[in-house]
Amino acid sequence: MVGMGMIFDETYRPFFERSVSRPLYDPTFGVCSVPLTAVATRTGQRAAAYRAKAPADIRDFESFSSADAVEQLVEGPVDAVCIATPDDRHFAAAKLAIEAGKHVLIEKPSVLRLAELDELQQLAIDHGVLAKVVYHKLLDPDHKKLRTFVADGVLQHVNNGYCSLLEPKSIAGSQFAEWITGRNPGTYVAVHYIKLIDFTFGLKLKRVTCTGQRGIVGPADGPTWDSTQLRLVYAYPDDREAAFDIHTSWVTPDNFPGYVEQEVQFRFDNGVWNGHSRKRGVECTVEGATPFTIKNTINNHYNAALLEPWGERSQRGYGVEVIERFMREAAMVEFGGPLQERAARLAAARSLTYNDLAADRQVVAAVEAMEAILARHAAGTPDCVVEVNGPAGGLALQPPGSAEIEILYQPVV
Repeated sequence: MVGMGMIFDETYRPFFERSVSRPLYDPTFGVCSVPLTAVATRTGQRAAAYRAKAPADIRDFESFSSADAVEQLVEGPVDAVCIATPDDRHFAAAKLAIEAGKHVLIEKPSVLRLAELDELQQLAIDHGVLAKVVYHKLLDPDHKKLRTFVADGVLQHVNNGYCSLLEPKSIAGSQFAEWITGRNPGTYVAVHYIKLIDFTFGLKLKRVTCTGQRGIVGPADGPTWDSTQLRLVYAYPDDREAAFDIHTSWVTPDNFPGYVEQEVQFRFDNGVWNGHSRKRGVECTVEGATPFTIKNTINNHYNAALLEPWGERSQRGYGVEVIERFMREAAMVEFGGPLQERAARLAAARSLTYNDLAADRQVVAAVEAMEAILARHAAGTPDCVVEVNGPAGGLALQPPGSAEIEILYQPVV
């Protein structure tokens, strides 16, 4: 396990705590325990804080916090590594884990550059392990229903769409303050929607543009972004296009109603899909508690600490489900049949395009393009465009009013 922050507490922690008393079970691989064996963090403080309050049967994990913490972790008796570090540190940790022969689950985005994705994908093949990415929103019941309608032809031929995700200032100002310099909320959360669009509609990415705002988290002329507006244009085989705008921000006031505000709209030839996290959910007011320690609008689908009707306390939701699903896939590969059939089971797990690294190409392409556009913007040249799989190469950036072309990635995306 690599990284212990908010993501760990809301998703990985409840999964590992539950798996102690309730191991995974499937008729094909039997009973499979998934103990928390070790963690690697920058200082060890969060690991120590968690150990102090963790249930007694999970406190025996090792904690590594030196400069070579990840190297120490992957040298130990671990079978799978979950990487929940800041996004610009994913590649190095994933590479070490894969080279050590560990199955790897990486928080989104998997990496920030297509060249890094190529390297990790080849390493996973060479070492015979799974390399997967967490896109928990694909497991959201609403998004599952959207994809079902598309797959069944109920909603036909998406034309355009709009996605928005807003987070409070506390995310950028305190929770992620140690790594936020030079970063942007698009890379952090727009990837959920890029993957949703890519996975659900199956189109070819054609063009990327982006702009954004600065001045709250960092200087108005600096490289750290308060909010971004990303536009992705995709192409159909018949050359019709579909355009999607994805707006993200992490400087919304801390006392706004929801911990996150999420909204999507997709327009089809024959219909419209609207989704909103607040309109579908629960509104609650508690004097002296909301909207800080308890939010007014609560997403119980993603993560909820519950008192079950039979008296058991549990924490569940699609944020936890996505981790369990990865562990089941790894268990299927290792224990789902005879050793001589492992390669076939590994290939089957890799064919799952919702989370396999090999299926992350268009998402990483969009991220790499967006970051290059924002870097040019911060350097004084806004409104650049990145063409995908055009005559010049896989990712080709062109500034406005200029014949200059910068090749970000030469091979076909």
